[in-house]
Parts: sequence; C-alpha cells; structure tokens
Amino acid sequence: MAGALSITSLGCEKNRIDTENIMHTLSKAGYTFVQNPKDADYLLINTCAFIESAKKESINAILELADYKGPNKKLIVLGCLAERYGRELAESMPEVDVFVGVNSYHDIVNIIESEESRVVVNSKFTPYEKGRISTTLQSYAYIKIAEGCDNRCTYCAIPSIRGKYRSEPIEFLVDEAGRLKSQGISELILVAQDITRYGIDIYGKYKLKELIRRFIDLKFSKIRLMYAYPDLIDDELIEMIATTPQIAKYLDVPLQHISDRILKLMNRKTNEQQTRALIEKIKNRSSEIAIRSTFIVGFPSETQNDFELLLNFINSGIINYAGFFEYSKEDGTPAASMQGMILKTVRHKRCLELSKAQSAVIVKKHKEYLHQKLKVMYEGIDYKKGMFFGRNDYNAPDIDTLVYFTSTIPLDIGEYYLVEITQAEFHLYGKVVGLKE
Repeated sequence: MAGALSITSLGCEKNRIDTENIMHTLSKAGYTFVQNPKDADYLLINTCAFIESAKKESINAILELADYKGPNKKLIVLGCLAERYGRELAESMPEVDVFVGVNSYHDIVNIIESEESRVVVNSKFTPYEKGRISTTLQSYAYIKIAEGCDNRCTYCAIPSIRGKYRSEPIEFLVDEAGRLKSQGISELILVAQDITRYGIDIYGKYKLKELIRRFIDLKFSKIRLMYAYPDLIDDELIEMIATTPQIAKYLDVPLQHISDRILKLMNRKTNEQQTRALIEKIKNRSSEIAIRSTFIVGFPSETQNDFELLLNFINSGIINYAGFFEYSKEDGTPAASMQGMILKTVRHKRCLELSKAQSAVIVKKHKEYLHQKLKVMYEGIDYKKGMFFGRNDYNAPDIDTLVYFTSTIPLDIGEYYLVEITQAEFHLYGKVVGLKE
C-alpha cells in the first residue's frame, strides 16, 4: 500500500540519522517522498523531547502539519516525543493517527499501513536493517556509532527515552561509512550521546580509537568527533587528533558547568580542576585543536557565585565555541525534585550573558585569522550576501560559525579551497586564492 510521504525531522543530528534510516526502509517498501506536505498521503514527523522547548517545538510542528490533513491522509508522529508522551498526547491530539516510539522503527511499514489509530511504544529495542537516504549537504554526513546513554546525569531524560548505551558493531559502521564515501561524502562526523564509551558494552573495552582508524582507511577528507565526554579523553586520542591530517582539529566536549558543587549535583564525573587540566593538556599538545562545549545555565540551586565562576571561565577564552541552554525541569529526572529552582527570568538573563561573552571570545579568536590562508570546504551560496560559504577544520555544521568568501574560479561542493581571510567578525570573510595545498 505504497504512497507519497512527506517527512519532517526535528532535534539533533542523531534524530536526523533515524529519519534517514526510516526513509530508506519506506523507500524499499515502494514509498516516494515529496517536499510539500499537501502532496503527501502520509505526513510523518520525527520529534524531539529532550527539553521543554524541544517538546513545545515538536507539538507546534505537529499542529502545523495537521492543517494539511484530509480524509485520505494520515499523520504519524515518530521519535522522542512519541516515546515519552505518546499515550498522554493521544488523548489530547486526536488529529494524530499513530504515535511511534524510538524502539518501534523496525516495524514502521506495517505500523503506518495499519488502519488502527494507536500508540506504538516498545520497552525493548529491536534491531532492524539500516540504510540511509542522506538529508544533509553532499559535503558531509553523520554516522551514529551508539545509541542511548549510561551516564545518568541528573538533568537528562535520554536514558529513559533511548535506553542503555548500545554500540553498533565495528563492521556494520565501517560498511555504512564505506557506502557514504561511495556517495561522495567528504566529511564523516561521528556522533552518539557519548562517543568515548564506544564499544565497552559489546567488546568489553573501549574501541573508539580502533573505529576511527578503520574510518581513516576509507580515505575521507575529514573525520570529525562530536560529544566526547571529558572523563574518557585520553592521551592517545589527543595524539590522534593532533597528528592525523584526516581528523579535524576539533573536539566537542560537553562540560555543562565549571562549579564543583553544581557538577556534583549534576552527577558529572569531572570537576573544575580536572576540566582545566584536560583542556590545558589538549592545547599544550596542539594549540590548533578547537574545543567546543555545551553548558547548562540555572541548574537548581545555582548561586550567583556559581554562575560567575562559569562566566569567568567563558571570558577566559579557554573554549573556542559553545552552546548555552537554560535548565529545563524534565519529568522523572532526579534534578526535577531538587530544591532551589531558579526563576526563569534569572535563567534567561544568565544564558544571554554567557552567550554574549562567548560571542566576544569568538570574535577575538577570529581576529587571529586575519590575512591567513585557511582550508575551507565549499558547501553552498548565500544569495543574500552574494557570497559562497563553507567551513574549516574548526567548524561543525549548523552549530558553529561559517567562512564566507568570493571566488574567481569554479567551485565544487565538498572540495577544499584556500581562502585568504580579509575580514574577521563573528563569521570569517575572505577570497579564494587557490586549491588546498
């Protein structure tokens, strides 16, 4: 019973990979995809429910899609929102035909073809054949090396939504990466809730570095590492990043805070001294390695002193890029029952102050690139600016800054070019002066 589908993917890149897997499964079953929901027989939306703002975004997007529903159309809600709140929302959102949780994708074809309106949430993950229909730019693709999380941070609902940490077998990942390489992907970006724990659950030892070596053998132009928890970043991994040309000089390390008291309440495994020592070790080995991080602002009982410790840490310029999130009280998490909830207005003010401080750090660091020639991967055209754009080693897609540039030579998507930086602001600006060296 094939037909036309539209699919919307919200949330993180890990969710995007689920969407690409689902698209592959449905494509094999004979379904076709359309961009405009009004042309679709099935309206699918893969949702996020990590924090309250993501939940609201997902619900608003569902309601917008519901406007396209007709007598012969079905609205199917997938993902974290369905997993976490499907039964509750089924009563308040009758416009949704089916809610499909994250452990039920193996049966997606039968689920959407069923005439029954229902909630499909399984407590146990069932493996299924995973293929990909890429939804990213041709220049890069994400590869999810593990699912779930065992860290049990007190603010996080991921373990209750996605379950325990589950690594994908090395051979499966190498095969998947090989297919992506054959499709012309230049940059492979490793993601998981925590990449540093890769392999411990199925091999009894950490296998991230072995996996990276296997990816290097596939000859990607660049391999980027996202979400490396600080407690398992060792000297060998730092050395690999510093000395391997194929690995981006970039490491995403979720730190969440710098106050020892707050870190302990969060059930994080590091403290301020260990964090500073790790960053110093990375920078001493190679000052070129850019460190990106994320921080939670306004965690329960966060004092002005705790906040100022974090603000001073950011102002020091020790972090190249960072994202800041206001604490979100999530159902079922230990932090939700803690004393000392911070007012929303205070959380918001602190978050803005941190973002402003980090922006100033970025601009200051960018000034160091003036008149330098950087290798930049060309990714597209910004028609409003009338310029090409791309990323260098120190930029991940969507979350970091961009390099805008002009060129007098033809450019190919996914290829690297030498760009001389002529203007350094929050973003970098320059001109192509040749192919990469």
